[in-house]
Amino acid sequence: MGSIIKVNDLTKTYKKVDAVKGINFEVEKGEIFGFLGPNGAGKSTTINMICTMLPPTSGSIVINGYDVKKHKDEVRGSIGIIFQENTLDEKLTANENLMLHCRFYKVPKEKREERIQEVLEIVDLVDERKQRVETYSGGMKRRLEIARGLLHYPKVLFLDEPTVGLDPQTRAHLWEYILKLKEKEGITMFLTTHYLDEAEISDRVAIMDKGEIIAIDSPTALKDQLGGDIIELSTEDNEKALEEIREKVEGAEVTVKEDTIHLKVSSSDAFISTFIKTLNIPVTRLNIRKPTLNDVFLAFTGRKIGESSDK
Repeated sequence: MGSIIKVNDLTKTYKKVDAVKGINFEVEKGEIFGFLGPNGAGKSTTINMICTMLPPTSGSIVINGYDVKKHKDEVRGSIGIIFQENTLDEKLTANENLMLHCRFYKVPKEKREERIQEVLEIVDLVDERKQRVETYSGGMKRRLEIARGLLHYPKVLFLDEPTVGLDPQTRAHLWEYILKLKEKEGITMFLTTHYLDEAEISDRVAIMDKGEIIAIDSPTALKDQLGGDIIELSTEDNEKALEEIREKVEGAEVTVKEDTIHLKVSSSDAFISTFIKTLNIPVTRLNIRKPTLNDVFLAFTGRKIGESSDK
């Protein structure tokens, strides 16, 4: 379908420190593009440059055919941004918040009421449009922010941690609205999240670390790169079991987290049938699973998503 975002040799330098180091990537029209990285990876700096809030040191960004440096107003008219923090005026009603946004983005007067009705229908808030936002639940506020971000017909919607602070049920419902929106409007979505299960819905994921894009592909393809199975086990003496594993199992990648030994092996069937039978330490718990996006993130960055990039 063609690229709606093109980033070429993008850099950002602060006092001789390169926060972003000549990165390159493209986002296709209509896709959900996940953008992941540990704290301090340069992710927020990159997004701020793409959204015209921060000037690049060098390189180029093109959104919807507009150069970010030369056509800021056109770029801003092409994007919607759902911030991590609540940016609604809670003393106003939902309708008043949306009408104010229409004025900011110069939505034609004759189309404002119709457009507000449309976006409120998408997020199921038509009946609550005259209520003050301060009476809304956290999930309702996030839905209203999504509605506001759609008012000016953006080509790309940036979702910065859209479900942070919400309970699991509200998170799930919010994603129903977001996916319904993608189907109905065909909007490209640029997603950042600390919930790696949410990133699984992305068509492609880019992982950024220390100012560089270190991996970019579909979640399935990234997981396939790890290969094999993940075995998680606990024993009556993990320390001795760990010594045995390192002694007897060739080619297994072994890590220990809290009270669980994690092994990545090419075949769990072969492992179970040979090694477990010969292990001298009794096994108290055993779990076998395929690699997840969390395993991918850990493999590429060496840390969990909430940890700092400078560790």
